[in-house]
Amino acid sequence: MGSSEEDPNKLVCFYESSSSPSQPLLIKPTSPIPEPTTPSAASPPEPDPTQFLQITYNYGPRPFKDIPFIILFILFVISTFGLGIFSICNKNQNYNNASSFIYNPSSGSCVKDSLFDNFDYWVFVGFSFSSSKSNFLKDLIWVLVITLILSVPICFLLLLLLKHYTKQLVYVALPFFVIVPTFINVYWFVACTVSSSCSDSLPLVYRILVLVFVFLIIGVLVWIFVANWHRIELTVQIIGIASDALSKNLGLFVALPLLTLGLVVYYAPIVVFLVFARLNGKIVPKESNGEYKCVWKQDSWVPAYFALAILTMLWSLTSMVEAKAYVISGTIAQWYFSKEDTKPKRSIRSSLRNAFGPSSGSICLSGLLICMVRIVRAAVDSARQEDVPGFVNLILRCCVNALLSAVDFLNKFTINFAAITGEAYCSSARMTYELLKRNLLSAVFVETVSTRLLAGIIFVISAVYTIAVSRLFISLLFQFLYNLLSKIDFHP
Repeated sequence: MGSSEEDPNKLVCFYESSSSPSQPLLIKPTSPIPEPTTPSAASPPEPDPTQFLQITYNYGPRPFKDIPFIILFILFVISTFGLGIFSICNKNQNYNNASSFIYNPSSGSCVKDSLFDNFDYWVFVGFSFSSSKSNFLKDLIWVLVITLILSVPICFLLLLLLKHYTKQLVYVALPFFVIVPTFINVYWFVACTVSSSCSDSLPLVYRILVLVFVFLIIGVLVWIFVANWHRIELTVQIIGIASDALSKNLGLFVALPLLTLGLVVYYAPIVVFLVFARLNGKIVPKESNGEYKCVWKQDSWVPAYFALAILTMLWSLTSMVEAKAYVISGTIAQWYFSKEDTKPKRSIRSSLRNAFGPSSGSICLSGLLICMVRIVRAAVDSARQEDVPGFVNLILRCCVNALLSAVDFLNKFTINFAAITGEAYCSSARMTYELLKRNLLSAVFVETVSTRLLAGIIFVISAVYTIAVSRLFISLLFQFLYNLLSKIDFHP
C-alpha cells in the first residue's frame, strides 16, 4: 500500500468503491480507467465529473495561497512586538512605589514624599535547601532525566509493535471497548446498592433502569463493531501503513520537537512584553471618603495590548499545531506516492519549506479557525460551569459542541489535502467535502477506533511505567527519610 512500481505521478482516486467498502480510501488503479461507452437510452445519466476527483502529490513548485491571512498574521505579530518594545521603553519605575507618593493639594497631583528613600529594587525569591533536601531533589531530577531517556526506546518499541503486530494489537484492544464500560456499569450498580446514602437518594427501580440503559448502549456499540467489521480491517491496514510510514521517516521525531522549541523561543519575548506592559501607567490621586490617596493607574492601551498579545499567542499556537500536521502529511504523502525502490529525498525539508512558504497562508487560516473554535468551546464550557437552568440552553450547548466538532473534524482532512496538493484552504476543504460525502462513515469509524486504540495503548504503557517509577520514587523517599532521621540524635 505504501509503495508501488508504477509511476509516482500517476493519478490516484481517493474514493471508496461502493461495491467493496473494505477498500482503503486511497487506492492505486491497477488498470487504466476505461473510456466511457456510448450511452444508450436505458443507461443512467452521466455522473458529475467532479464526483471522480483525482489526487496525487504535487512535487512541482507551488504558488502562494491564502496570502491575506499570512499578511494579517504578520500584522498581529508586528503589532505585538512593536507595542511590546514600546512598553519596555515607556515603563514607569514607580510601579511598586505608590505608597511613597502623597497628594499635593496645591498642584492637585501626587508627588514623592521627601521622607521616602528613593531607590529602585528588584525582589528575588530564593529557596535554601539542606544537604539532605538537595540530595533528594537531585535524585528526583535523575528520575525525570531517566524517564526522558527511556521514553525514546519506549516510543520506538511501540512503533515496531504497531508496524509488525498491528492486527494482534487491534484485536486484543477491541474487547476492552466493551469490557471497560461493562465493568464500570456493574461496579457503579453494586457500589450504589451497598452505599446507604446512594441507595436512599436513588431507588432500586431507577438503578436498574440506568443499568439496563447502559447495557443497551453497550449492545449498540457491539452491533456497530459487528456491522462494520470490514472497517475494522480498514483500520488495521491504515494503522499498519501509518506505522510503516513513520518508521521510514524517523526525522519527524527531530523536526517536530524542534518546531515546539521554536514556538517556546518565540513566546519568550511576548511574555516579557506582557510583564513590562503592566509597568505602563502613572500614579494619580483618587478620592475616597473625602480624602485623596495616590494609587496606580494603568494606561488605557494596556488592556487592549493584553488582548492583542494573548490572541496572537493563541493564534500562533494553533497555527504551529496545524503546521506540524502539514509537515507530517506532506512527508508521509511523499513516501506514499513514491516507488518501492526509491526513497524520497529531503521530504521533511520540502514539507517544512512548503509549510512556512507557499502554504503559510493556508496554515494561518486553519490556525485562525481552530483558535476561534477553541475560544467558543471555552466560552461554552464556562457557561456550562455556571449551571444555567433550562432545556433550551442544554440543546444550544449540544448543537454548538456538535458544530465545533464538525469544524474540527473537517479541518483535519483539509490540512492534509493542502499538504498533498498545495491547494488553497477553501479548495482543500471542497475536496474534503467531496471525500467525506462518500466515505463519511469509514472516516469517522477509522478516526474513532484508531485514536481510542492508540490512547488506550499509551495509557497502559504509561500506567505500567508509572508503577515502576513510583516504586523507585518510594524507595528514594524512604532512603531520604532514613538519612534524615539518622542525623538526629534522640538521646540526651
